[in-house]
Amino acid sequence: MKIAFFETRPEEESLISSLLKEECVFVKEKLTKDNIALAQDAEVVSVFINSKIDKEIIDSLPNLKLITTRSTGFDHIDTAYAKEKNIKVANVPSYGSKTVAEFTFALILSLSRKIFEAKSSVLEKQKFNITNLQGFDLNGKTLGVIGTGRIGQNVIKMALAFGMKILANDVKPNNELASRLGFEYTDMENLLKNSDIITLHVPYFAENKHLINSSNIGLMKSGAYLINTARGELIETVALLKALSSKQIAGAGLDVLEAESELKEEAGLLVCGEEKIKDIKTVLEDHTIMNMPNVLVTPHIAFFSKEACDEISKTTAKNIQSFITGNPENLI
Repeated sequence: MKIAFFETRPEEESLISSLLKEECVFVKEKLTKDNIALAQDAEVVSVFINSKIDKEIIDSLPNLKLITTRSTGFDHIDTAYAKEKNIKVANVPSYGSKTVAEFTFALILSLSRKIFEAKSSVLEKQKFNITNLQGFDLNGKTLGVIGTGRIGQNVIKMALAFGMKILANDVKPNNELASRLGFEYTDMENLLKNSDIITLHVPYFAENKHLINSSNIGLMKSGAYLINTARGELIETVALLKALSSKQIAGAGLDVLEAESELKEEAGLLVCGEEKIKDIKTVLEDHTIMNMPNVLVTPHIAFFSKEACDEISKTTAKNIQSFITGNPENLI
């Protein structure tokens, strides 16, 4: 069986080749009508988010039986037409749920123990004075978790290991999980009012744009911290700036900012061009928030671990193997 991979990175090629014994063709460029000859006779095509798999592409591959995208999103594939042609479509439902949860705590700990300020004091000021570096314990504090999917659940488990109390909010509460782990679901108002640290773990939709906004950010406890490793659009930037500037909240840890509106999912950063990276950087630099001393900003790296990237390749290989053996997984 011939399998054609498009938009690949060298490390992907190496891992996938070791997992699949089939005939594999790897192409660094996205799949287009101009290079579709490279996929001729392929029964399986694996792409990423920049390859638009439309009717023309599908009709040009008469032997195609499976399209597997190395992403969670699949709106770059005409799934309706693929279904008409009896072509299966598979994706990577999730990746890096533990990775992002760990990074969430990296931000929380950096803020709670003033690690960034401590490093700056030592390296830039050549001072070992600890006067302004007193932090606080996580034990006994209340963590507000908005979104209890895979990432949110892992954050809750880690928080419980630190001895934290948990308040959670989700449009679809998992009451069995809450009972088993020992945390409480509550409404947004109560969560904002009673959490020492609030962390966001929900996907971004138009309906929840500015989930944290000028109307509700004032409900947060004085001295609370806000963490966002999900999507920048979930927080209204102007509202956050005002809350930070007035010291109504103590600080924020942000791996994402509102300027990243065109980014569909984290894995897109792996293949976006240099110019796109420059565009994002230019927009982000315009945010006053990046220069605030009580804010820790990172360049959308919560997902970016070797294990998480490998998980994408491994799931894709498994999607292909399961299809070949007649028990397809992760079908859309």
